[in-house]
Amino acid sequence: MAAGQPEALETLRQTIRTDRGFSEETSLPFGVSALDQKLGGGLAFGALHEIAPSAPIHLAAASGFALSIAARARKKSKSILLILPDFAGYEAGYFYGAGLDLFGLLAARLLILRVPRARDALFAMEEALKCRALSCVISEFAGDGPDLTATRRLSLAARDHDGLGIVVRHCTSNIPSAAATRWAVAATSGPRDRFGGLGKTAFHLSLIKNRRGPCGEWTLIWNHHDGTFACAANPVGLAAPAANRPDRAARAIAR
Repeated sequence: MAAGQPEALETLRQTIRTDRGFSEETSLPFGVSALDQKLGGGLAFGALHEIAPSAPIHLAAASGFALSIAARARKKSKSILLILPDFAGYEAGYFYGAGLDLFGLLAARLLILRVPRARDALFAMEEALKCRALSCVISEFAGDGPDLTATRRLSLAARDHDGLGIVVRHCTSNIPSAAATRWAVAATSGPRDRFGGLGKTAFHLSLIKNRRGPCGEWTLIWNHHDGTFACAANPVGLAAPAANRPDRAARAIAR
């Protein structure tokens, strides 16, 4: 390859992406270095991601985590689409506008589409991922949710149009999926406020599939005022490890 060709090719790629209306960003960082490093910079745009509760009782936490991602993905003049099949709404209830505002997701930028069946939600999500007026598309599914074929179609729609798609399953599933990441979410206790009452929302996250790197677990705190995540600190102070531990050497020799 002649000198200068790699630079010319990269310039051409950037020009094509700009002409097609793609974002220059490739990832949505969480702002937590340990997590962003494993994700290769953050949650990939142009990809499909799946979120499910680690147990049925944590469904609200899983939905909350998806909405917090959408709040971070919000861009000026772009909206967020939330798709709700009727059965999913009957199972888990519907969102409350004032509560969404207080959670950090402005209702003025949120579009909610209610559809009668899960297959209608899949069709609507695939078409919505092709719309560049939306910064994020979220759809909830009761039961097993979309299969491998359906998630492949959604992944292709997101990839070709630089979309950020999030599937929220109402329960964990072993069904193969084309999603770039899969998360199991549980509610956990966050730090209390200065009066000893309820503090900020906290999520315990298990990354169980990651195309960009290894998996892991984190506890994150959501700050709804400025739309940021922070890694939860240890609840109590821990003593620093001793500099000189001769018993460690003895154990190493015994092994």
